[in-house]
Amino acid sequence: MAMAPEAPKKERWTAHWAHLYDEVVTSGLCTGCAGCVVACPHDVLGYNDAEGVYKPFHLEEEGGPGGCGHGDRGCTSCTRACPRFRAWEPEIDSFMFGRERRPDEMEGIAKDVILTRATDTEVHERGQDGGLVSAILLWAMDHGYIDAALVSYLEGDGTSWKAIPGVARTRDEILAAAGSRYTYSANTMAYAEAIAGGAEKLALVGMSCQSSVPPVMGARKAGKVSRKFALNIGLLCSKTFDDAIFEELFEAKYGLKKQDMVKMNIKGVFQIWMRNGDYHEVPLKECHAWTREGCKACPDFAAEHADISTGGIGAFNDWTLTIVRTDVGREIIIKMLEDGTIEGRPGDADPGAIALLRKLSTVSRRRWPETALPFPKVGVPAAKAKSAPAH
Repeated sequence: MAMAPEAPKKERWTAHWAHLYDEVVTSGLCTGCAGCVVACPHDVLGYNDAEGVYKPFHLEEEGGPGGCGHGDRGCTSCTRACPRFRAWEPEIDSFMFGRERRPDEMEGIAKDVILTRATDTEVHERGQDGGLVSAILLWAMDHGYIDAALVSYLEGDGTSWKAIPGVARTRDEILAAAGSRYTYSANTMAYAEAIAGGAEKLALVGMSCQSSVPPVMGARKAGKVSRKFALNIGLLCSKTFDDAIFEELFEAKYGLKKQDMVKMNIKGVFQIWMRNGDYHEVPLKECHAWTREGCKACPDFAAEHADISTGGIGAFNDWTLTIVRTDVGREIIIKMLEDGTIEGRPGDADPGAIALLRKLSTVSRRRWPETALPFPKVGVPAAKAKSAPAH
């Protein structure tokens, strides 16, 4: 009887910091998610969030910026934790969903797409759109799913508008983290503080690039860090902006000082609300020059590897477009709907939001460089050529 052919052996993972530095950190692929920093068991990676850099770096001088003695001796934690290293998309898809994304799934693999909003008036009003993220964190904490959340806060008294990572353990801390910044915060960097405070079940609230960190750690067996993440909430994200946009555009051109701003949003334009009650709109085209470097090659608008992906796009400004991707995500959303913590509507109640989700997901995927592995561009149609202006 003929013997069945043996399955090919999985190649041993040997890539380390030298490979990550060359293939991601200095190649334009690095989003600044800080997954590598959080996963490093030797504490030899630092994180530079000054002057718009938002990148990891090696702390030890020996071997230069791309050298690592621990990597030379077999440590591979940083590459295992990087959601932009090599074949990250199909690896995470297979780990999370048991299959790879189909070419038509521009927004990633999903179970449900619905519209939701918090029913608690305070949560709704302090949230960015429907207050969903705050409502999920409060509910998940009350029901034992999590005991802390990695979120972002505004530095100091909030007037600098610099977003920084932090830990939320109480209702007040969760609500203080509500709202959008549009500058970058590597919320994963709050991991050490959360663990030092005794947390065992973490929620991560992060932009698309960050929401791929826990599952890529799980897929590549990056160590104990991934096992602490119990819930992963991703924020739909086209891009973030360098901190310099406040002085160099908003103040220099429009006279809008950041210390006088109280809220901001993006709905086709950059919306800014001021402390004195004034409201201003800045065309997004004027903002593009301040796009953060780490966003320029990111292909993931839809936070495709979160348990629940959320964003305020579409016709209804006080509802959140909610993409449910995993079993735990569906379980939480259903229970919250059942007990009235949130209310929901079918996603197709706003077909424009679904169309925009797919359009913006496609636009983001087009950024992925031709020089990198092709998976994020699978199925992406070619961009339509712009017609020449009439003379």
